[in-house]
Amino acid sequence: MTVYEAIEQAEIALSTTAQVDDGPDPRWQALIALAAHIETAPQQVWEFARRWGGSEDEDLRDAVATLLLEHLLEYHFESLFSAIEVEVARSATFADCFSRTWPLGQAESPGNRVRFELLKERASAV
Repeated sequence: MTVYEAIEQAEIALSTTAQVDDGPDPRWQALIALAAHIETAPQQVWEFARRWGGSEDEDLRDAVATLLLEHLLEYHFESLFSAIEVEVARSATFADCFSRTWPLGQAESPGNRVRFELLKERASAV
């Protein structure tokens, strides 16, 4: 599946499927499939995460934070962090989404970790 097919399937799942109480949530499953493209198509995944990370749905913000944002920063910290900072400042719901992330990979390196934690503090205060 290409990144564009994964995005299309995720858009459909997020637009038409409500959260489920039992069994695998199709929305989370669609984001897991999209996350498989983080290393090779980070910009496309970021655009999707930016759009849906500002959702009013708390469970969906959890999914975007843990399945997409954390891993985007794990592999592409330098190229994406500034855009994430802008979105955190622009949107309270996206700030909440970011506040749910944990540093992984490149986000754990000393200089990046400081930047990450400072933004997380700002996001949590929004």
